[in-house]
Amino acid sequence: MSASRTARRFPHHQGPAAWSAILGAQPAARELEQAETADFVIIGAGFAGLSAARRLRQLQPDAKVTVLEAGRLAEGASGRNSGFMIDLPHDLASDDYAGKGADHDRKLITLNRRAISFARDAAAQYNINPDYFDEVGKINGAVSDAGHAHNLSYARHLETLGEPSEMLDRQQMHALTGSRHYRAGLYTAGTVMLQPAGYIRGLGAGLGKDIAIYENSPATGFARKGPDWCVTTPKGSVSTGRILLTNNGHLESFGYARGRLMHLFLYASMTPELDAAALRSLGGRPRWGITPSDPMGTTMRRIDTGQGGNRIITRTCATLKPNMTPTAAGVARAAKVQQQKFDQRFPQLAGMQMEHQWAGHLCLSLNGVSVMREIEQGVFSGCVQNGLGTARGTLTGIGAAELACGAQSDITAFFTGQDHPKRLPPRPFAEIGANAVLRWKEWRAGNE
Repeated sequence: MSASRTARRFPHHQGPAAWSAILGAQPAARELEQAETADFVIIGAGFAGLSAARRLRQLQPDAKVTVLEAGRLAEGASGRNSGFMIDLPHDLASDDYAGKGADHDRKLITLNRRAISFARDAAAQYNINPDYFDEVGKINGAVSDAGHAHNLSYARHLETLGEPSEMLDRQQMHALTGSRHYRAGLYTAGTVMLQPAGYIRGLGAGLGKDIAIYENSPATGFARKGPDWCVTTPKGSVSTGRILLTNNGHLESFGYARGRLMHLFLYASMTPELDAAALRSLGGRPRWGITPSDPMGTTMRRIDTGQGGNRIITRTCATLKPNMTPTAAGVARAAKVQQQKFDQRFPQLAGMQMEHQWAGHLCLSLNGVSVMREIEQGVFSGCVQNGLGTARGTLTGIGAAELACGAQSDITAFFTGQDHPKRLPPRPFAEIGANAVLRWKEWRAGNE
């Protein structure tokens, strides 16, 4: 057991968290500037951290809970994703998202729907704008014959699980999106389309009435002091008996699972608000979300005024960055690709300059496992979301809170039963090889 842990890295971002930016300014941050005590300290205030905080309130309503966030709510990964909270198996390492067999996938579906139910209840409890939690489903878009074959394969897999889906033809895809790029699509009804920053801001505002949430207060480390831990920040400290690490890949920053976690950045662009002429030219429906039939293809979303303006979001390109630091050059390269993908899909809007471009941090393990267990006496992890942060983060946050309270559930049983993350090949070979594979997969995905 370690007597102390010091953060080796802190979150580093490139570009704005656009989902948050389009909602306007937040209230002034409350920072930790003194020494305090708490029953639980949560490090990280994204989907996992705030879900953990809510679960702690359910299990121990009289407990004193402190949440430490390195930046502002919804300015990190929770404001930089695509906002899909997906219920069905969605293995990003697979060609067609099918998972690891029917039994495993049924368990995942049950758990993912638990996450959605938890988030739905939170949205209702805290009066979060219903536009920020839209249960509208999603579509796997297909462009090529190979993409359509992937969708057909995935549909057959869903059928074996007893899960319905619906094939959309070219005309239906055009009517939905205003784009003639897609030859077909596979619709599934269970996905929630989030305004992720709006949901996280709302969750933080609701929880903040009962617990202490400190922003711009990164945990610089924690150390044993007798039977308890003392968590330090640049201006303050919190003494506590139990720490919950809900900081995804930055679990490694505190020395846990070192050499076992893959740090990827995915990139996205967002249009300015579309004016009346652009909307007439575009056509289609005001809200939709399309994931590519090939996981390395291009994700697209259209949102409307209820979610931050009539805009289109394009997400594609990935790079492995073991140092967890994206670069301006990486964002610029991806932005060029995204402009091509946007122009391809919407020639009627071709050349439109994007208002926002950004990078978002993902953490994966080679064997697709999370780290949701007690990793040191009194220290509980709800980390490593494998690119599925909205649902998986919600689940690992719930599970970490339950473990910290001594509670057991199907969530804790599932994640504590997983293997540890596999060790990665040595650097720099892993980084060079992985980025070469990512570029090849992007090329292979083609127009998807």
